Amino acid sequence: MNSKKIIIYQYDTLFNILNEIKEIFNFDIVKADKNNLEQLKSKLSDDYLIVSALKVNNLKNQLQIDKFPIKLNKLIELINLKFLKEKFNSQSEVFIKSYKLNLNSREMSKDDKIIDLTEREINLILFFKKVSKPVKINELQKEVWAYNSELETHTVETHIYRLRKKIKEKFNDENFIISSKKGYVIN
Repeated sequence: MNSKKIIIYQYDTLFNILNEIKEIFNFDIVKADKNNLEQLKSKLSDDYLIVSALKVNNLKNQLQIDKFPIKLNKLIELINLKFLKEKFNSQSEVFIKSYKLNLNSREMSKDDKIIDLTEREINLILFFKKVSKPVKINELQKEVWAYNSELETHTVETHIYRLRKKIKEKFNDENFIISSKKGYVIN
């Protein structure tokens, strides 16, 4: 079962063609109409694309195919490009408290102030956001560093210290990442 889904919306001919050759795709194909579209969307993750002949208002992740004839290779290329674009856009901005984190440019911003982040700093912030509870050093070693037995605990502490320092200097925020006996957490 693939994680990517193509929802063919009110386009029976296209669904029938793609369904016949579905084994060659790296996505699943689902047929939809006015009656079941919302129900389908509610069950899916963000990794879906709605393909239709006509533009449908208030639908995201939509690809309109209205130029005929179209070669199958071109159609697959359009679908894959749309998936890549959606993934890129979804990674563009992550909001954490009053900050905006841009994963593509590796920047964190607030009130027109920007700091550059390393990949490890981004991974730390995203992990803290995901768990939203205090995290001990050994869990950070395992989850962010993919735990290396030769990794010293000071490596984690040093990265957090440097990240906190960057945030304090640029945003005057001493409490973005706080530490307690239970571990580190985004405040």
